Amino acid sequence: MTRRPPATGAKALVLPIPTARATAPQTILSLLVLLAVCASVAPHVGATDAPARTSDWPQFRGPQGDAIATDGSGFAQRWIDHGLREVWSAPLGEGYSALAAVDGVIYTQFSTDSAEFLGAFDAETGAERWRVRTDRERKDRFGDGPRATPAVNGDRLFALSAFATLHAVDRRTGEVAWSHDLRRTHGARVPTWGVSASPIVVDDLVLINAGGEDGAAVVAFDHATGAERWRSGSGIPGYSLPIVATVEGARHAVIFAGDRLLALDPADGAVRWSVPWRTAYDVNAAAPVFLPPNRLFISSGYDTGAALFRIDPAARGTWRVVSEWKTRKMKNKFSSSLVRDDVIYGFHDKILQALDAGTGEVLWRHRGFGHGSLFALGDHLVVLGEDGELALAQTGRERYRQAADHALPRGRYWTVPTLFDGRLYVRNAQRLVALEPAASNDR
Repeated sequence: MTRRPPATGAKALVLPIPTARATAPQTILSLLVLLAVCASVAPHVGATDAPARTSDWPQFRGPQGDAIATDGSGFAQRWIDHGLREVWSAPLGEGYSALAAVDGVIYTQFSTDSAEFLGAFDAETGAERWRVRTDRERKDRFGDGPRATPAVNGDRLFALSAFATLHAVDRRTGEVAWSHDLRRTHGARVPTWGVSASPIVVDDLVLINAGGEDGAAVVAFDHATGAERWRSGSGIPGYSLPIVATVEGARHAVIFAGDRLLALDPADGAVRWSVPWRTAYDVNAAAPVFLPPNRLFISSGYDTGAALFRIDPAARGTWRVVSEWKTRKMKNKFSSSLVRDDVIYGFHDKILQALDAGTGEVLWRHRGFGHGSLFALGDHLVVLGEDGELALAQTGRERYRQAADHALPRGRYWTVPTLFDGRLYVRNAQRLVALEPAASNDR
C-alpha cells in the first residue's frame, strides 16, 4: 500500500517534523553534469608480491557509499613502491556515470549512437559482456550522456537514465526485469542538466530522488517486482543521491534536495526532519556525509559554503537538528567530500582542502587538480584531477603530502575512480582504463 504522509507548512530554519512532506526546489541550473562523477577504514598494510584484493564496489562512492575503500590498502604501498601501469583500455561512450564493480564485472552507463546504454565489462580484460538501451541520448554543452551510477543488489542492477527512466536488470545477462519512465508514471521533471541522483538500495527497496508530482519527490520501489512501496514530498529533484544514516538506532534516508536537507523514514517515507538550504540555481549537488554517531556534513558551491549538523532525538517520535558550525571555506560545487579521523577532505571549487570536522577551520589546501574527485584508501587519499592527474596523498591534519602520482591519457575526468580486486578503474568520455601497481622489474 502506498503511503503519502500528510503535508505541513514548516518554515523555521531547523524543525522537528514527525509526519511532514518535503517540498523540492523550483529550478536547477549549473554544471551538474559533473555530479555523477564525483567511518572506519581498513588498516594500512605493507606491500606484498601478490595483488591486493579489495571489496566489491556495488554503488556510487564505494562499498558503504561514503567514498572509503574498506579493503585493499596494500594497493597504496605497491603504488608507492612500483608506480602504476595500464593493464587495458577499452572504448566507452560519453557520460559521467561512475563505475560499480561486483564479481569480476564492471557496470556503468554511457551514450553512443544517439542512445543511452547500461553496460557490463569484464574487469580482467575490458571486454564488453552486454549492453541494454535505457533511453535516448541526452546532449548539452557540458557533456553528453547519462550521469547517475548503477547500484548492485544481489542479482539485480538498478540504473537511472538522464531522462529519469529507471531500469532493473539481471546483472549477469542484462535482461530487463522491470522499468519505470518516472516522467510518465510519477510526473518526474528532469533538471536542467539531467537526472544525476543515483539510486540506492535499502533493504528490499530502491530509493529514487525522483522529483515527481503528486507527492512523489522521493519514491521507493520493491527491488524484486518494481511495485511502488511509498512516495513522499513533491517538486523538482536535487542532483545528490540519498544516503542512509543510523542515529540512536533509527535509520534516516537523507535527501539533499534542491532547497533543503531532509530525512525520511526509509520504511514508509515519513519525514523525520527538514533543514532549509538554498544555493544559487538550487544546485545542491554533493552527497551529504555522515559522521557517526549523529553528525551530518553538507556543502554546495556558488558562494554558498558548508555546514555541520547534529541530529538529536527530541520528544517521542521527533528529532532536533542543530547547526554546529557553518563556513564559506568549503564549497563542494559537485564533487562530494569524505571524512577520515574527524578530518573532512573535499574540493573547495577547484582547491583540494582539509577541514577540522569539529570546528570547520581549514587545516590545509592544495591546488593543481581543478574540479577533481577523491576517495580514501587506508591512510591515503586517491585523488583524480579533471585533466587526468592521478595522485596518492597521505591523510593528515598538517599539510598535503603526496606519496605517488600517475599521468592518465588526455581527456576530461569528472568521474570518481573505482578500486576493485587490486586494480584502479578510471573513465572519461572516451575510454575505460584499468590500472594496477607495476611489478618491480617493470620500472
